[in-house]
This record gives sequence, structure tokens and C-alpha cells, in this order.
Amino acid sequence: MALDIRPEQIANEHFDIIAIGSGFGSAFFLHAFAKRRKARVLVLEWGRHNTHEWQLGQNANTDIDDESTYKSNSDKPWNYTIGLGGGTNCWFAQTPRFHPNDFRLKSTYGVGNDWPISYDELEPFYCDAEEVMSISGDPDMAQMLPRSRPFPQPPHRMSTPDRMMKAAQPDQHFVMPTARARVPTSQRTSCCANLRCWLCPADAKFTVNNGLMHVFEHPDVSVCLSSEVRRLDHVGGSVRSVVFTHGGKEYSASGDLFVLGANAIQSPAIMLRSGLGGEFVGLGLHESYGWNFEVYLDGVDNFDGSTITTGLNFGLYDGPHRAEHAAALVYFENRWQHGMRAEKGRLRQTLPLVIVTENLLDPENRVILDKDENAFVSFKGASDYAVNGMAKALERLPALLKPLPVEKLFDRGIRPTESHVQGTLRMGTGPADSVVDRDMIHHQLRNLVVVGTSTYPSCSCVNPSLTAAALSLRAASRIA
Repeated sequence: MALDIRPEQIANEHFDIIAIGSGFGSAFFLHAFAKRRKARVLVLEWGRHNTHEWQLGQNANTDIDDESTYKSNSDKPWNYTIGLGGGTNCWFAQTPRFHPNDFRLKSTYGVGNDWPISYDELEPFYCDAEEVMSISGDPDMAQMLPRSRPFPQPPHRMSTPDRMMKAAQPDQHFVMPTARARVPTSQRTSCCANLRCWLCPADAKFTVNNGLMHVFEHPDVSVCLSSEVRRLDHVGGSVRSVVFTHGGKEYSASGDLFVLGANAIQSPAIMLRSGLGGEFVGLGLHESYGWNFEVYLDGVDNFDGSTITTGLNFGLYDGPHRAEHAAALVYFENRWQHGMRAEKGRLRQTLPLVIVTENLLDPENRVILDKDENAFVSFKGASDYAVNGMAKALERLPALLKPLPVEKLFDRGIRPTESHVQGTLRMGTGPADSVVDRDMIHHQLRNLVVVGTSTYPSCSCVNPSLTAAALSLRAASRIA
């Protein structure tokens, strides 16, 4: 193992695999590849290795401000963490699977794009990813999201409102599956519902630091930190080498297989700087569309669950309405998101809700380069499909919440971001509709694999990280 190797030590050397970035996409790919084949690996990471202890001490996931790494014509934030482990450091560890119809949106409902793979093809790798992260989950979810293996951990404890919803709607209300441990593991304590998931003090959520460090500590792996990849040098139908900067100097290294897993803003920027600006490179930057609500309850206390988000309701999700407007997913929160209720004796008689809708990819929402050849986000806004879906969800919400003694419903405003940067290097059937194929291999450069959420051809309203991990495990198994 060579963690934080100096670039002078590896400059102009040749590797079997060069991975760009170290988040969900790259980490899970390398984990699966190493189980099947021996390879000399170089990992190039723009950030540092910020240990869990460092993050707690600094009250930060990274020392690099994400907004300093791109410019934009919009004030919408696009959140990501630059450092070893990438988004595994800052995520809230919500891990539902995508719905089977999320993979066939176009063919089923006539909108958006289909994926070139199906839920059934990805299902075994969903199970593998859940095993790696020791996911806790509700076995009842199998009736909606079929599974071939049980969840590794039992579900978190529901709140009282969740239990009422579950009793009335057993086929659509479930405990939120999470990579926040319900019971301790060899490396993680159990979740204590301290509600600071972006920086878990108990180290209960899965991260690279507590779950995949073996990938980067392997004797055949060299990790070069503080190294920003600028371009891929390619000839004919393959990438030959990568060019990166470290300490103001430029270096290069050559390889056989290249794994691009920076994120959905920086990965297309690298390709554009490399002269790989095909029709879809950088286009379709997106994330799901979220809104905050709060319900005052009459005589029912909340906040007795065992984690930050306890319930997930699919009552507004799938169905013929998706031909006209977006699916919606309702999150039942177990945290004081909007302050405390003021009336005496009614402190806990409130229920924060988050509603998230899917979105459509728009070519006007894209990543381009500025005059200095750095990433520039051009963003117009959410699609009418998403906005209309949110309006319809609000219309249907009172009926959905009938099992609860709802006293009043409050609109708490739009959520500026869901912190899920997606699209820009979408997968598909060929160069006419996408950048990479069903195995996440570039259509023209067959030794370039793109991993992570940049490859998503549509926008589910489900949290995307588990699917990114599963896709990487699948890609590595097929390539190795």
C-alpha cells in the first residue's frame, strides 16, 4: 500500500488500472475488480485523506469548498465532497433501491429515457452493495422492490406516525433502508439518532474510512492525493495516459484501463478538456426536485424512531400519472427540522415531511468549460414535469395522510438541493443516445469506464448512491 504517494514516484509509470476519484463509483469498482483479478492500480484523488477524527475535529468533511471548483450562471448549489471516499463522507446513508419502472420510464410511460439495463439485471448487485454496507431494511419492501436476499440488518425503529401509516398502508409505507447501522458491526457502532448524518459522531454510517479502506490500503494500490486530473490523452480507440497537476506541477501516467469517477460536474469537464466532447458529454445535469412540508398532529407524538428518517411512502410514486407528471416519494422525518411546536404539552405533535419528485434531463442544464478550461455549470431550472409532479403530490397528500390525525399542513418551502449531482455522461444503447454503454464503457474509447451517478439517463426520486455502488460492482464483474 502506498497511501499519499508522491507524484514523482509514479510519474511516467504504467499501471493496469488508473482510477480518477475515490467515491462510490471508483471505490466499489476497485473493490469488486480486486476480488477477481490482480492488478497494479493508481488512484488519483483531487482532495486529501480526511479521517473521521479529522472531520469531527474540523466540523467539516473536507478542506476544499465544492463551490470553489466550478462556476455557474445560477445560484443553485451542487454539493459534493472532494477527498478520499468522496460522497461516502458527507452522505446521509439513505439506501432505497430504484423502482423497476425507473429503468423503463420511456417504454412504460412515454417520457424521459430508458436505461440499457433492467432492475432484474442489477438486482444481484444491489444485494452485493447492501452486504458491503451492512444495510438495515424493511423486509416488507420486497413486495414492491423484489429481492433475492434479505437485508443484512434489521430495520430501524419506526416513529409512532410511521406505525400508524404502516398499519393502514402496509403495501406502500416502509421503514427507510439505510447504511446507518441498526446493530453494531465490527467497524461501526449503531445509529444513535443524533441527526448529524453528514458528519456522524458515532461513526455508525458506512463510509470509505470505515468500510472500504482495504481497497486503498491494498499492496498493489498507489493513492496519489491532492492530484487534480486535467485530461485524458487518447489515440485512436483507446486512452493512453492521464495528465494531472500536483503542487502546481503537471505529471502524467499511462495505463491499460481507466476508471473515470470524479463526479457529474468534474467528470464531463475532464472529458471536455480531453477533446472528448461528443453530442451528450456534459448535457442533462440534474437531480431530483424536493420540497419541505410539516404536519401538526392532533394528540399523536412523533420523534420516537431510531434514526433521522424513519419512513418512506410510495403512495404517490408509480402509476399512469407518470405519463403526465413526475412520481413523488414522501420521506417521514424523525428530526426537528422546523423548530419545536410552541403549545404547552404538544412539543412532539408535529411531523416533518420531505416530498421529492423525479426530474427530466434537459440539454440546457449542462456542464461546459469556462475560459480557463474549468467546469462551468449552465443551469436553467427544474423541468415542468417535476414541478407539476410536486403540485399534484401536494393535492394528493391529504388523502395519503388520512391514517394520521392531521390538524394542519404547512408548506415549508423548496429545498435548494438534494445533494445528488447526476447525468452529464449518460448510459444508453449507442453514440446516438448516450456516452457509455450498458457496462459503463465509453462507446468509442473501449478502455475507459465511467462510474458514479454521472451515468444516469433518467432521474428517479430515490436516493442514488446505492444504485451507483451496484452499477460499479456490476461493471467490474463484467470487465474483470
